[in-house]
Amino acid sequence: MAQYGFYVDLNACIGCKACQTSCKDRAGNEPGTNWRRVIEVGGGEWTQRGSAWVPDIFAYFVPTACHHCSNPPCLPVCPTAAISKDDNGIVKIDVGQCIGCHYCEWACLWGAPQFYEDLGIVNKCDYCKDIVDAGGAPTCVEACPMRAMDWGDVEELKAKYPDAIFPVAPLAGPEDFGPNALYTPHVQVKDRVGEIYNQEEI
Repeated sequence: MAQYGFYVDLNACIGCKACQTSCKDRAGNEPGTNWRRVIEVGGGEWTQRGSAWVPDIFAYFVPTACHHCSNPPCLPVCPTAAISKDDNGIVKIDVGQCIGCHYCEWACLWGAPQFYEDLGIVNKCDYCKDIVDAGGAPTCVEACPMRAMDWGDVEELKAKYPDAIFPVAPLAGPEDFGPNALYTPHVQVKDRVGEIYNQEEI
């Protein structure tokens, strides 16, 4: 069985949120419901040298969505078996079976499942399964003007981008769930820890 995943080069991402917008448009989601989100991260400090102030600051963007984990924490907690993995490793939610209990939402470390108040159900990124099955690429990948994103079998992505890693700040968390997301870290970050500037959006 294949295992699809996403790749993002954080040095190329400019935070335009075309991936987020295209995903929202395809899914028909209302404001506040985002299957793909772009986290704005920054930090550093200014240092005084004589009469001058010298910046040592950094900022970068982290696009994120469902990681279609190899061992998804959302799947075993669903009481109606509405969550499953297909032959390409895509984690899907059958909204017809979902009862809106929030268990998957609480189990996910990365906030992928989104609750729909009006419908009383949860849904999330489905890897644009219909488009991928027809031979296309996920909408978010196609929409990126900087070509910062890629998709495909995660083992092929690892071979293609040997410097890519997971986790990358601020997407911390245990790897035992097998998140299939890879990132080339931003060159400015190194070992520095930043803060999230758009917490209300994610």
